[in-house]
Amino acid sequence: MESEKARIIAIANEKGGVGKTVTVLNLGAALYREGKTVLIIDIDPQSNATKGMGIESDEEMLTSYDIITNSEEIDPNVAIIHTQWEGLDVIPSSSDLIGADIELYDQDGREEKLREGLEGLADKYDFILIDTPPSLSLLTVNVFAFAEEVLIPCQTHPYSFNALAGLFDTLDMIKKEINPAIRITGIIATFFDNRTKVSRNVLEKIKADEKYKGLLFRTKIRINTTIADSAEAGVPVVFYKPNSHGASDYNDLAEELLQRELSDGSD
Repeated sequence: MESEKARIIAIANEKGGVGKTVTVLNLGAALYREGKTVLIIDIDPQSNATKGMGIESDEEMLTSYDIITNSEEIDPNVAIIHTQWEGLDVIPSSSDLIGADIELYDQDGREEKLREGLEGLADKYDFILIDTPPSLSLLTVNVFAFAEEVLIPCQTHPYSFNALAGLFDTLDMIKKEINPAIRITGIIATFFDNRTKVSRNVLEKIKADEKYKGLLFRTKIRINTTIADSAEAGVPVVFYKPNSHGASDYNDLAEELLQRELSDGSD
């Protein structure tokens, strides 16, 4: 490993359908192709990141749910699933996470359960990428308490653009009250279609906004049916069809991420 400690990155957006999970999967795979060791942690009860890596649910399988709800008793290393790509690992999700908010509600230090449960893993990887639920919940707060960076996929659509303000407010609160170390690394334009006026206009709005423009990645994830095909096949697109636009975009994103300076997004 080149680094002593992983870059711990949450891929988050409180709006669903913006390309959050496919970014987790394909950025992770692209970083792996750059020679990095990567752990993907699925904290979304829908388990799409787990399925997107070709992992089938098993009742005997330890999951992120077990780590969050039994952080003092579960060894997170036991929950790690090694994929066919050595050095690209997964901690799977479970539908049991749907009830985790209620289970954690009355517990002391409920915002810190994920961080406590994953202690020590950051020394074993170059990157830890975390898929979050598409809503603000106690699960999401746990992710933000553990992560050091946040990547924000933003579909080039007005609704997605309008949702950015709420997410930035949430992260400001997290930074002040729970995790002073958290930083916004950048905004990724997703589902970009240069043929449509809407996509172009939303991209220009992000570029023009004083709060967002310095955070926007140069790389745009273009709308691409191959990405959906690869998700159905349970293989990241960079492996499924390496010459596709989707693979090219995520490879470019990985290269840009490796070069990007952190920003706290507060300027």
